[in-house]
Amino acid sequence: MPWNTLMDTMMKEMHAQGTTIDDIVEVLKRSPIHPRIVPAIKSAHALGCELRIVSDANMFFIETILEHLGVKECFSELNSNPSFVDEEGRLRIFPYHDFTKTSHGCNLCPPNMCKGVIIERIQACLEGKKKIIYLGDGSGDYCPSLRLGESDYVMPRKNFPVWELICRNRMLIKADIHEWSDGEDLERVLLDIINMVSVEHNSAQLFSVDCKLQTISTSNHALPHVLPVPQ
Repeated sequence: MPWNTLMDTMMKEMHAQGTTIDDIVEVLKRSPIHPRIVPAIKSAHALGCELRIVSDANMFFIETILEHLGVKECFSELNSNPSFVDEEGRLRIFPYHDFTKTSHGCNLCPPNMCKGVIIERIQACLEGKKKIIYLGDGSGDYCPSLRLGESDYVMPRKNFPVWELICRNRMLIKADIHEWSDGEDLERVLLDIINMVSVEHNSAQLFSVDCKLQTISTSNHALPHVLPVPQ
């Protein structure tokens, strides 16, 4: 069962047991975020980068977290599985690509979303010599990494699925590879790349990020209390 389909089923069960949208929002607001993630986003935006999100989460989760962190306006585009609250107050989550009708044709990605297809659409819209800096940590980030060009950059999170897939054969990746481990490392590597590109080309860049803010935890803060999952 695709992840977003499983999440939709979980939302149905949780709603049946009395969990409200407000309960879900409060948990999302307590998602652990490394303290350097928000400054990294704001710095990249201030330096003229166009920030976009490509995520296999869902729009409700992403928008709620970004609004809570005060960085939603930093992003020009959000790409994720559509979601909405229905008339009964239940959160519904649907696939970005309706695989019940047609296939997106990629055997590397889950049936509900091919991030590579999204990246190719973004690439087709780029003007001038803009570059892509792609951040990711999951296996779904491998496909878009393969579609980046020689002038682009990919930032895989070390010891996570996309990093492991890339390490199997780095020659398949045309983009320049820059690894990172935690939020502090992410900020340093990202800003180093942006500054380097700015010096070399003296022009604006495109910064494309796969948003997994909730997975970049901080060891100095308590984790939020999670909502109970029905058995």
